Amino acid sequence: MEFISKKVIAKNKKAKFDYHILDTYEAGVVLKGSEVKSVRQGKVSLSDAFAAVVRGEIFLFNMHISPYGKAQDSLDAKRDRKLLLNKNEIRKIEGKLKNKGLTLIPLEVYIRKNLVKISLAVVKGKKKYEKREKIIKKEQKREIKRYL
Repeated sequence: MEFISKKVIAKNKKAKFDYHILDTYEAGVVLKGSEVKSVRQGKVSLSDAFAAVVRGEIFLFNMHISPYGKAQDSLDAKRDRKLLLNKNEIRKIEGKLKNKGLTLIPLEVYIRKNLVKISLAVVKGKKKYEKREKIIKKEQKREIKRYL
């Protein structure tokens, strides 16, 4: 099997800090031509983005793609975008999202085989004290390294 590389365009850096990642999925994104050009230039932001199942299809909300400068059509930068997944995957995700406290968020946007793909994760939010514990452990490790 041939190794296919991917070029990461944007990452959701706060995802691993704010959530416990339970499952990940790869999905295609339905985009207009000018949006694809903006994505290739790296003008994408995943902060505050999330996905949801709407009438048996998965849509991505609040993903910001800056307008392409040379495009004649002006699209809404935060419009809802349809994600392309198998029906079985959509059913699995829909079943998991029915559990209380679980949500679907994007982890990263990347290009594979000249197609714009997005990595989605079913996640559970972390409590505030869990985040504090993680920060304290990091600081303790740094201090130990300094002393050694």
